[in-house]
Amino acid sequence: MMDTEAAGPIATPPTRRAHDRGHYPRLARELATLHAMAGIYCGDQHGTRGTARGKLCAECRSLTDYATRRLDRCVFGDDKPTCANCKVHCYTATMREQVRVVMRHAGPRMLWRHPFLALAHLVDGRRQAPALPRPSS
Repeated sequence: MMDTEAAGPIATPPTRRAHDRGHYPRLARELATLHAMAGIYCGDQHGTRGTARGKLCAECRSLTDYATRRLDRCVFGDDKPTCANCKVHCYTATMREQVRVVMRHAGPRMLWRHPFLALAHLVDGRRQAPALPRPSS
């Protein structure tokens, strides 16, 4: 038998802002765009089909999980600009390059498969990046 108290405190999961369409519609849309792009890329490059999260290969699933964690912890919240216009680069260099590869492949195909998400992403890319929020002391 395992003593649960001896294992230490249970870590609480991070807030899921990117999944909350009611309070954070822009983050939710960006997350949906990322999942759609990963689905296109994974289907074309790795032979999986479907844009559902369960249909991605392990590599693409880990990339979308990483991006979801980054979106959940974004300091800008729903005012977040697209990553290309952001002043804070929160992805590691290797993950940033993987996302670039996925976007480079899936971007042109998004207009045919997910036109609303593609157009919304283009409009969001033209938005001005907000000033970095000051930490409260």
